Amino acid sequence: MKPGRATKEQKNLWPIFAIPVRFWLVTAPEPPYSLAIYSSKAANTMNAKPSPESSQDEVINTLSREQCHAARLARDARFDGRFFTGVLSTGIYCRPVCPARPPHEHNVRYFQSAAAAEQYGLRPCLRCRPELAPAARGDLPVELARLLARIDRGELADSTLAELAAESGISERTLRRQFEAYLGASPKQVEQTRRLLLAKRLLTETGLPITDIAFAAGFASIRRFNDAWLNAYGLAPRTLRQQEDHAPEHMSTQPRGATLTLQLPYRPPYDVAAMLAFYRLRAIPGLERVDGEVYERRYRVGDQVALVRIAQGKGHSLQLTVHDLPLAALPDLLYRVRRMWDLDADMQRIGDQLGQDPLLARLQARWPGVRLPGGWDEYEVMLRAIIGQQVSVKGAITILGRLVARTEAQFGVAQLPTPAQLCELALDGIGMPGSRVRTLRGVAQALASGELTLTTASDDQLLALPGIGPWTVAYWRLRCGLDTDAFPASDLVLQKALGGGTKLPVKEVLAQSATWQPWRSYAASWLWHAMSEAPNLLIHATSKENQPDNQQQEITP
Repeated sequence: MKPGRATKEQKNLWPIFAIPVRFWLVTAPEPPYSLAIYSSKAANTMNAKPSPESSQDEVINTLSREQCHAARLARDARFDGRFFTGVLSTGIYCRPVCPARPPHEHNVRYFQSAAAAEQYGLRPCLRCRPELAPAARGDLPVELARLLARIDRGELADSTLAELAAESGISERTLRRQFEAYLGASPKQVEQTRRLLLAKRLLTETGLPITDIAFAAGFASIRRFNDAWLNAYGLAPRTLRQQEDHAPEHMSTQPRGATLTLQLPYRPPYDVAAMLAFYRLRAIPGLERVDGEVYERRYRVGDQVALVRIAQGKGHSLQLTVHDLPLAALPDLLYRVRRMWDLDADMQRIGDQLGQDPLLARLQARWPGVRLPGGWDEYEVMLRAIIGQQVSVKGAITILGRLVARTEAQFGVAQLPTPAQLCELALDGIGMPGSRVRTLRGVAQALASGELTLTTASDDQLLALPGIGPWTVAYWRLRCGLDTDAFPASDLVLQKALGGGTKLPVKEVLAQSATWQPWRSYAASWLWHAMSEAPNLLIHATSKENQPDNQQQEITP
C-alpha cells in the first residue's frame, strides 16, 4: 500500500467515526454570543478543557451550587443579580436569566458579582447583558453596602478608597478584606467593572458618541477608556457597536444632549401601580408630578435642568427617559432612580422572612409586589421627614410646594432650597409652627457649615439636632434606603395597624416587630400600604376608627 492512501477496510469505517461528530454538531450548546465579536483569544477558549476548579465557586452568600444550578436552568428572574454564571468553555459570564441554551454544569463556575467574573478573566454575555442585572446588597455588611452605593454614584472617581473608608468609619484594610470576602474582587476591579459595564450599556442602547460615553462612564480620557476596554474585552468599543445587529435604529444619528432612554430591570414581583400611587399622592408641586402612568421630575445639575420620566418598561423593567442631562451626572442619576424605586430589592428573600408572621403573610398574599418607596436624595427626605412631623400627607406636600415657590421667587430657581438658601429663605407664614421652622434652619446650618454630612451621619449626630427625635431618624433612614431594618415604632399608623385599631404602646410594637429583622422597613411599608388601601384587614370591623379615611390614617409624607 502506498503511504498516505487508505485501505478499503479503513474507508468502510469512516461513516462509523463520523456519526459522533455529526451528533456533536447537532447537540452542542450554542454560545450565548457571537464569538467573532470578541478577539481571537476569546474565541480560542471554546476549545479549552473544563477547569478542575469549576466546582470551586466563589463564596455566594445564602445560595448553594445546587440552588444556582436550578435557578439558571429555570431562568428564574427572582435570582437575577444574586449570582453570575461563568461559562469556562466559552470564556463569558451570564445572568441566571440568559436566554441561551444552558451550558453543561461541569463547564460552569458561579460568581458573587460581575466584578469577580471579570477579575477571573471572563467577558460579559452579549445576549443577557450582565450590566442590566439588579444589584444584590442584602447580605452585605451595612458599611460595605453604603460604600458600594457611593461607588455606584461615581464618587470613587473623585475620591480615594482611603477617603471613602474614613468617611464610612472603617479602615481601608478592613474594607479591602470585605470586598474580597463578599464580592470576590478588589475595590479597583469593582470600580473598573462598573465603568466598563455602564459604557457597554450606553454603546448598546444609545447613539451617543464614543467620546461622550467614555466620560459618562467615569473615564478621565478616551485613551484610558480604549485601553481598559481592549484589555478587558479584547476589542475596540466601536467594534462592539458595529457588530450589534440589535442596535437601535437611531444609533448613528443621536446628537449630543439628546434624549436618553434606558431600561432599568428589577426582580419580580413589582407593583408599579402601587409605586405610582405613592408618588402621585406625595408629588411636590412645581418639582414633580405623576401624569397617568408616568412619573416626571425636574433634576437640576449645576445650571442645567434635566427632565426625568419613569414608566413601566419592557418585561421586568422600568423605562427611564431623561432630557438634557449632563453626561457626567448619569451614574448619580441611575443610582438615585434605582434607590428611589427600590429596583434592587430581593423580594423572595424578604417575603420568606416576613411571611413567617401570619399578619404580614396576609398582606404579602394580597399585595405581593409592594416595595419600599424611597426619596430622591438624603437631603430631600430629611426635609420631608421634618415637615411631615404630626401632619397629614396633604399638609406636608402643600408646605413643600410653598418652599419650592418661595425659593423660585427669592433665588430664581424652581427647586427645594439648598441648605445655604434655606438659611436665608423667608419662612414666615409658610404654615409650620416656630419650633419646626427652627428645626429646619438648624439642619440647614449644620449642613451648610459642613458640621453634618447626611450620607455618613450617625443616629447620635442626628438626634443631637434640635427637633430631631427617634421617629424622624428612623423614618429618614427608611425612606433613604440606608437601612432595611429602620423602623419608626412610634409612628401612629403603625401603632394602630398592629393594635387592631387601638394605639399599641411602643414597647409592644418593638416586641412584635423583633422577628421581622432585618427587614422591618419593608414590614412598615406593607402595613402603611394596607392601612391606606384596605384598613379593614388590620383594624377590627367594630372599631369606630375603622373608617377608610386615608388622609387620617396615613400621616407620614
